[in-house]
Amino acid sequence: MAPLAGAMLAGILGTSFGGNWIGRRMAHSLTILGVLLSFILSVLTLQSVVLDGARFNETLYTWMVVGGLKMEIGFLVDGLTAMMMCVVTFVSLMVHIYTIGYMEEDEGYNRFFAYISLFTFSMLMLVMSNNLLQLFFGWEAVGLVSYLLIGFWFNKPTAIFANMKAFLVNRVGDFGFILGIGLIVAFAGTLNYTEAFARADELAKLSFPGTDWMLITVICICLFIGAMGKSAQFPLHVWLPDSMEGPTPISALIHAATMVTAGIFMVARMSPLFELSDTALNFVLVIGAITALFMGFLGIIQNDIKRVVAYSTLSQLGYMTVALGASAYSVAVFHLMTHAFFKALLFLAAGSVIMGMHHNQDIRWMGGLRKYMPITWITTLLGSLALIGTPLFSGFYSKDSIIEAVLESHLPGAGFASFAVLAGVFVTAFYSFRMYFLVFHGKERYDQNPDAHHDDHGHGHDDHHEPHESPWVVTVPLILLAIPSVVIGFMTIEPMLFGEFFKDAIFVDAEKHAAMEELAKAFHGPLQMAAHALTTLPFWLALAGVASAYYMYMVNPALPTAIKARVQPVYSLLENKYYLDWFNENVLARGARALGTCLWKGGDQLLIDGTLVNGSWKVVGWLSGAVRRAQTGYLYHYALAMIVGVFVLMTYFVWLK
Repeated sequence: MAPLAGAMLAGILGTSFGGNWIGRRMAHSLTILGVLLSFILSVLTLQSVVLDGARFNETLYTWMVVGGLKMEIGFLVDGLTAMMMCVVTFVSLMVHIYTIGYMEEDEGYNRFFAYISLFTFSMLMLVMSNNLLQLFFGWEAVGLVSYLLIGFWFNKPTAIFANMKAFLVNRVGDFGFILGIGLIVAFAGTLNYTEAFARADELAKLSFPGTDWMLITVICICLFIGAMGKSAQFPLHVWLPDSMEGPTPISALIHAATMVTAGIFMVARMSPLFELSDTALNFVLVIGAITALFMGFLGIIQNDIKRVVAYSTLSQLGYMTVALGASAYSVAVFHLMTHAFFKALLFLAAGSVIMGMHHNQDIRWMGGLRKYMPITWITTLLGSLALIGTPLFSGFYSKDSIIEAVLESHLPGAGFASFAVLAGVFVTAFYSFRMYFLVFHGKERYDQNPDAHHDDHGHGHDDHHEPHESPWVVTVPLILLAIPSVVIGFMTIEPMLFGEFFKDAIFVDAEKHAAMEELAKAFHGPLQMAAHALTTLPFWLALAGVASAYYMYMVNPALPTAIKARVQPVYSLLENKYYLDWFNENVLARGARALGTCLWKGGDQLLIDGTLVNGSWKVVGWLSGAVRRAQTGYLYHYALAMIVGVFVLMTYFVWLK
């Protein structure tokens, strides 16, 4: 509740809505204090869960009862929840501190702090819920705040387009999600996790009405469609790159570390259901593999520093999804945690570079920043090494475990998924160090930009001042995020993957899906795992990616241009993002508009207005006119009508006899 209180105070008393009673210092102090309190409580909760084996699963009160269905407010705290609480609050705290420096000159300073604090509350409600109703509340709340933050600079047309795009694409995923929840309610009769999981075996024996499909498969696929929207899986990924129109701090908070991982968390939480359907798991595996590989390809050609990191996020979310499909839920959540730290670090470092470059975001016009921005340089290097899976770094332990889990999976899509995650290692290393080398090494190009330095605030800067290191409120979060980016994987892999950390939180049918058992057999400690990695294919693929990036952008910078000229069709395909945006805008959107026009003109105007509404009053009017002609008001007309009527009746009865 502390982040909610901070959000309300900053959002009401710190804006014109509430009379601007509190200033900037008080607004950021209140929200930071709220998130700091939440982080401390989260750490204490994690300590109780790990050391004392504490668990909590209680309903606080019943909101309403509809028939036999109870709609309740309650909380579930176990290893999965405690870990997510710590990740969310720590990253959020770093982003709050960072924002003091990054948004210093922005008019919406207090409003921004209110939004990010409200997001933290919403995410905590999502991960702490013990029922599907409360989960859906948190799910939609983070989507709402995401919409507000992406369009934070609401005077920029591109920002408005981006937040509307995010809103609409997520509605597609959320429609599937609510269908899945509805099916659970219809056939299990409950919204509570524990009660629904207790009836999972009964659901597995049922068929979807009117079909031969397994009901549990339909439920799981519907739930995963929700995850596809929120966690930006192909083809519902199109909103996330455009969300970079928002301020950089929210890119780190929402679109790298926390919100986009909500779908991964949800599938892991629903593991007792997903384990009953190999079809659903295979669907998850293939979608994740497509996202991991093909979104990585798009990162290779990006020149906007934030978009490079954004496509990296898409690819890594694909890796997490692949792990879910391989029934390695704990590995997926482990990668979620490690990725949260180093990806938040990379986004915040990108923001530091943007500040130091006077709001230039194009990596082609940077270079040589290492000597100007030493803290940003070293933290970016550490984050990049973690991202590509360098042995001993946090990303290595989670990413390597995903690759091994997929290789041990026996699902039909495992072959393609194995190829995708292995190829993705090279691709990730290439685009990550392409960005790193172009930004921090080589010739200084910051004074050669032909464009007039367009910042992400939408303001132009024509100066060519030398780059500079960011203030301490920016660099301290970078340092604090760099520490877990290096060590957290080494410290936690054993308890999280092979210990009791996720006991009672994640369920795996070891007889049907033995990936985790095989990983446990091969694990002999984090040091041995790192040493063994030096002889494996992923390590050499990553090294090849770094070496290729160095040669192409440091040694022989003419080579990328030559390759581009030779593979222009491929480059055009990547530049147009596989034409998915074109398809959505010109086929789906235009088709929807055409259908809407037909329904409007044919259904609404012609059938409803023209026939039913206007037609009915015209018939009534015609009948009224006919009757009105008979009502003349002359007595002799009425007498004549009575005589004729009597004559007709007499004739009729005589005829009957």
